Amino acid sequence: MSEFELIRRYFCSEILQPERRDVCLGIGDDCALISVPEGKQLVVSVDTSVAGVHFPEDADPYDIGWRALAVSLSDLAAMGAKPAWFTLALTLPEGKGEWLESFSQGISDLARRFGIALVGGDTTRGALSVTVQVQGYVSPGAAWKRSGAKPGDLIYVSGPLGEAAGGLEVVLNPELDLPEYQSLKQAYLRPEPRFDLLSSLSGRVRAAIDISDGFLADLNHVLKASGVGAVLDPGRIPISSSLKSLFGEDRAFEMAISGGDDYQLCFMISPKRRLELEVCADQCHLQLYPVGVITSTPGIEGLNHFNSAGFDHFGRNN
Repeated sequence: MSEFELIRRYFCSEILQPERRDVCLGIGDDCALISVPEGKQLVVSVDTSVAGVHFPEDADPYDIGWRALAVSLSDLAAMGAKPAWFTLALTLPEGKGEWLESFSQGISDLARRFGIALVGGDTTRGALSVTVQVQGYVSPGAAWKRSGAKPGDLIYVSGPLGEAAGGLEVVLNPELDLPEYQSLKQAYLRPEPRFDLLSSLSGRVRAAIDISDGFLADLNHVLKASGVGAVLDPGRIPISSSLKSLFGEDRAFEMAISGGDDYQLCFMISPKRRLELEVCADQCHLQLYPVGVITSTPGIEGLNHFNSAGFDHFGRNN
């Protein structure tokens, strides 16, 4: 199968290329032409997923496709951006039709949920890897950055932590692949970008980041960018009963604070806005978890004996 036949057959469906008036020219030319809405700023992010590093080499291609798009979209959610378009670069050993059909379906199902369009990409032969660039937009000055946290701000996370780390263990150890732990497996294989939070958090967030490298590691990114510190309340960190049941309290807690791939949001708000946030979240049926407070003293207090390194592609923890 030629490269152009592969693209035509698996990546030119109406689902991946929905009718969007802002796409002036999509797949089929040297570049895409898109119109950013007037008065908006373009938000762009890119992530590469490599077999054997970010997902098992024998993973279901549907999950590989879903996950590759989801982790990139999560960056847009962390900036408070509305997703709109994406490009895909796929490197694979061989173009098997059944594999490509399932892979493209995984991407399509997630793309359709948010109405985003595939506007270009590339395919080549080699070791399996997937690179997704996503584009969205925000109003000027409305993007959530890592550098906006202030002393006294409250620290929130948007959902249970450590489930993806637990899910990876389930994936790698078939004896753990039991019905009661499928939610953990799902958290790892099919993360959900938290765009459902945007309306509740809009205008209230001081700083934010998505939790990809581990809660403490990503919180540290915010603290360093903002020039502040934090005090955490260990008892408030949300951990699912499934994670505790499978791994025990201590290991589940360590996964929650240091495990990666959760793709929940960690964000900060002024304490003056706590009540209005919680009222809005309740009206939208969202569960948000306050886990600490920002301080003027650098570093993280409250978790002295735990590892805050998280995942580092070039670090010793690989």
